Amino acid sequence: MATLKPRDRELVALGASLASNCVPCIEFHILEARKANLTDAEIAAAIELADKIKRVPAGKVLEAASGMLAMPNAEQVSTPSACCSPAAAEAKPCC
Repeated sequence: MATLKPRDRELVALGASLASNCVPCIEFHILEARKANLTDAEIAAAIELADKIKRVPAGKVLEAASGMLAMPNAEQVSTPSACCSPAAAEAKPCC
Protein backbone atom coordinates (compact mmCIF):
# COMPACT_ATOMS: atom_id res chain seq x y z
CA MET A 1 0.00 0.00 0.00
CA ALA A 2 2.97 2.30 0.28
CA THR A 3 2.82 2.90 -3.46
CA LEU A 4 -0.73 4.21 -3.29
CA LYS A 5 -1.24 7.89 -2.67
CA PRO A 6 -3.43 8.85 0.33
CA ARG A 7 -6.28 9.79 -2.05
CA ASP A 8 -6.17 6.38 -3.68
CA ARG A 9 -6.02 4.56 -0.33
CA GLU A 10 -9.07 6.46 0.88
CA LEU A 11 -11.01 5.68 -2.30
CA VAL A 12 -10.31 1.98 -1.73
CA ALA A 13 -11.21 2.32 1.94
CA LEU A 14 -14.50 4.03 1.10
CA GLY A 15 -15.45 1.17 -1.22
CA ALA A 16 -14.50 -1.45 1.33
CA SER A 17 -16.34 0.39 4.10
CA LEU A 18 -19.52 0.55 2.05
CA ALA A 19 -19.21 -3.09 0.97
CA SER A 20 -18.84 -4.24 4.56
CA ASN A 21 -21.79 -2.13 5.78
CA CYS A 22 -19.59 -0.54 8.43
CA VAL A 23 -21.01 2.82 9.56
CA PRO A 24 -18.02 3.73 11.78
CA CYS A 25 -15.67 2.86 8.91
CA ILE A 26 -17.51 4.98 6.34
CA GLU A 27 -17.67 7.91 8.78
CA PHE A 28 -13.95 7.64 9.51
CA HIS A 29 -12.92 7.27 5.87
CA ILE A 30 -15.07 10.18 4.66
CA LEU A 31 -13.16 12.38 7.11
CA GLU A 32 -9.84 10.85 6.02
CA ALA A 33 -10.76 11.27 2.34
CA ARG A 34 -11.39 14.97 2.95
CA LYS A 35 -7.99 15.22 4.67
CA ALA A 36 -6.50 13.59 1.57
CA ASN A 37 -7.99 16.46 -0.47
CA LEU A 38 -10.80 14.51 -2.09
CA THR A 39 -13.79 16.71 -2.76
CA ASP A 40 -17.25 15.78 -1.53
CA ALA A 41 -18.20 15.23 -5.18
CA GLU A 42 -15.35 12.73 -5.61
CA ILE A 43 -16.27 10.99 -2.35
CA ALA A 44 -19.92 10.82 -3.40
CA ALA A 45 -18.95 9.39 -6.81
CA ALA A 46 -16.80 6.70 -5.15
CA ILE A 47 -19.62 5.78 -2.75
CA GLU A 48 -22.15 5.68 -5.58
CA LEU A 49 -19.92 3.37 -7.66
CA ALA A 50 -19.26 1.09 -4.67
CA ASP A 51 -22.99 0.90 -3.99
CA LYS A 52 -23.74 -0.03 -7.61
CA ILE A 53 -21.17 -2.82 -7.46
CA LYS A 54 -22.50 -4.02 -4.09
CA ARG A 55 -26.07 -4.20 -5.43
CA VAL A 56 -25.21 -6.76 -8.15
CA PRO A 57 -24.70 -9.75 -5.80
CA ALA A 58 -27.51 -8.53 -3.54
CA GLY A 59 -29.82 -8.56 -6.56
CA LYS A 60 -28.71 -12.08 -7.47
CA VAL A 61 -29.54 -13.30 -3.95
CA LEU A 62 -32.98 -11.72 -4.17
CA GLU A 63 -33.48 -13.27 -7.61
CA ALA A 64 -32.53 -16.72 -6.27
CA ALA A 65 -34.89 -16.38 -3.30
CA SER A 66 -37.74 -15.26 -5.55
CA GLY A 67 -37.03 -18.17 -7.89
CA MET A 68 -37.15 -20.63 -5.01
CA LEU A 69 -40.50 -19.27 -3.85
CA ALA A 70 -41.90 -19.61 -7.36
CA MET A 71 -41.12 -23.34 -7.37
CA PRO A 72 -43.86 -25.67 -6.13
CA ASN A 73 -41.24 -28.02 -4.66
CA ALA A 74 -38.02 -26.48 -3.38
CA GLU A 75 -36.30 -29.87 -3.63
CA GLN A 76 -36.14 -29.36 -7.39
CA VAL A 77 -33.13 -27.13 -6.83
CA SER A 78 -29.74 -28.81 -6.84
CA THR A 79 -28.02 -29.39 -3.52
CA PRO A 80 -26.67 -26.11 -2.11
CA SER A 81 -22.95 -25.60 -2.04
CA ALA A 82 -20.39 -24.00 0.23
CA CYS A 83 -21.32 -23.38 3.86
CA CYS A 84 -24.94 -24.39 3.37
CA SER A 85 -24.48 -27.92 2.04
CA PRO A 86 -25.99 -30.69 4.18
CA ALA A 87 -22.53 -32.01 5.09
CA ALA A 88 -21.27 -28.57 6.05
CA ALA A 89 -24.48 -27.80 7.93
CA GLU A 90 -23.91 -30.78 10.19
CA ALA A 91 -20.49 -29.46 11.12
CA LYS A 92 -21.53 -25.81 11.33
CA PRO A 93 -24.96 -24.39 10.43
CA CYS A 94 -25.03 -21.74 7.74
CA CYS A 95 -24.68 -18.21 9.03
